[in-house]
Amino acid sequence: MNIRHFLRMARWARNPPSERRVKLVFAIIAICLVVFAFERVFGWPDWMTLGNTPKGRMTR
Repeated sequence: MNIRHFLRMARWARNPPSERRVKLVFAIIAICLVVFAFERVFGWPDWMTLGNTPKGRMTR
């Protein structure tokens, strides 16, 4: 682990995030899991699939 990680952990230990921020993070994670589960059960919709995408490396 980098020293930066230890410094961040120490700062969080001294000033933990608010209860509102923790709830927000858990809500975002829950939404992501619901979207992932929906996609796994029902599949990817055809209208969201790109057509005629080039194979290989893309250049400008």
